[in-house]
Amino acid sequence: MPRYRLTLEYDGSGYNGFQAQAGQPTVQGAVETAITAFCGQTVRIAAAGRTDTGVHATGQVISVDLEKAWPAKTVMNALNAHMVEEAVSVLDCAEVDAEWHARFSATGRSYLYRILNRPGRPALDRGRVWHVKKPLDAEAMHEAAQSLVGLHDFTTFRDVGCQSKSPEKTLDVAQVSRVGDEVHLVFEARSFLHRQVRSMTGTLAEVGQGRWAVGDVAEALAARNRARCGPVAPSDGLYLTGVRY
Repeated sequence: MPRYRLTLEYDGSGYNGFQAQAGQPTVQGAVETAITAFCGQTVRIAAAGRTDTGVHATGQVISVDLEKAWPAKTVMNALNAHMVEEAVSVLDCAEVDAEWHARFSATGRSYLYRILNRPGRPALDRGRVWHVKKPLDAEAMHEAAQSLVGLHDFTTFRDVGCQSKSPEKTLDVAQVSRVGDEVHLVFEARSFLHRQVRSMTGTLAEVGQGRWAVGDVAEALAARNRARCGPVAPSDGLYLTGVRY
């Protein structure tokens, strides 16, 4: 049974996250419905990351087994045709080895968080950025973010509903930069805890607005206490941008 690797882009605004849920619109549900419409097969796809409600992706990766060895381009074009009414697009498709898996073969994941930092609310990017009116000090945010890089117990930035066996994770990259009216936060790691990126982003925004000192972030991390986390940033500005294999 041939296995395919597909790269997806989607606007998560209208979906209850990636993972399939009965009676709820999800990215997984949209893709699996399109596969059934294409080849008549009922399948369960695997994803590199299960993004939350409202979270977007420019580089989500999934794997799926099909009964027939279709040309990869045919699979991509057929799924896109059947998802024309969905906010999901297949950007790439390739046949892979049967041992390859979208989630378990991944060695790293990259996320981008976009903050629109200006007085005027977003019109074109509504639902795709977090709008923060008060000026943000991106340099201070970047300095504070460096205390998060490395192997740490991230309990402070772990959602209470997280199902990970351990709060310890290694954060490889934490970069904050200003791009015009936006502040971009980039995080890279092998894997993340539930809502870890949004928790870190909301905390760093406190530094950017001057409510927290740079050193407060390191102290919050060391506390290993969820109560020490700053406000959790909304899902609107978060994007899964890539997966390493």
